[in-house]
Amino acid sequence: METNSTTAHLIEVAEFRTDSRYRLVHFEGHGWEPLAPEEFEPRIHQLFPGLDPRDPAKVHWADRPWEWPAWHPGEA
Repeated sequence: METNSTTAHLIEVAEFRTDSRYRLVHFEGHGWEPLAPEEFEPRIHQLFPGLDPRDPAKVHWADRPWEWPAWHPGEA
């Protein structure tokens, strides 16, 4: 993952992977967590109340912003 020393993002979303329904998300001060799409924004608001999840100065996506791997109920 690329690190930019001039910009400190509060949230980093790891690369898109097709072998999991989750994307790894790093929250400053809290570490990495695997999150499903429906968990992403609630977790942001829990840790950083008032933060706009679409603010590129605070939330950095490694690739494919706002895309999540396809998943269907019943799949592992």
